[in-house]
Amino acid sequence: MEIHFLQVKFYSIGVYLDPEVVGHLQQWKGQPAKELEGKDDFFDALIAAPVEKVIRLVVIKEIKGAQYGVQIETAVRDRLAADDKYEEEEEEALEKVVEFFQSKYFKKHSVITYHFPANSQTAEIVVSLEGKEDSKYVVENANVVETIKKWYLGGSSAVSPSTISSLATILSEELSK
Repeated sequence: MEIHFLQVKFYSIGVYLDPEVVGHLQQWKGQPAKELEGKDDFFDALIAAPVEKVIRLVVIKEIKGAQYGVQIETAVRDRLAADDKYEEEEEEALEKVVEFFQSKYFKKHSVITYHFPANSQTAEIVVSLEGKEDSKYVVENANVVETIKKWYLGGSSAVSPSTISSLATILSEELSK
């Protein structure tokens, strides 16, 4: 019996960081990208750096908002539960995020943007659908916001190994200047 697993990518991920982030990562100066990729403490420092971060997802394969909402709910809830931070407040905040995505339908080229302002424990989610006005939602629960960052930027536990590899490569280059 042969079992094959097929990973289907629904979106591409772009990460935009304030250039000041390099100043918060100096302890890794001169380390090659391959080494940085495996250092979760490096990515923890990146997440914790008090600089503006934007994560932009561009849909490449159509997906229902409800499907995406379940993905993010499961990933965030499981990580919060593992860290013993999943309480009633986190559950409510996560339910509101799922509700925000519920009625949406992401066609190819739709955009989901997560904006994490510097020195803030909030995240603004903006959805841009073709022919429709942008819709926005602000997540105010600090644990949920932190966990969303970890889902996309969290080193070995992040959703996209290729995103982590790209970040390590670019930040390694910036740190060697």
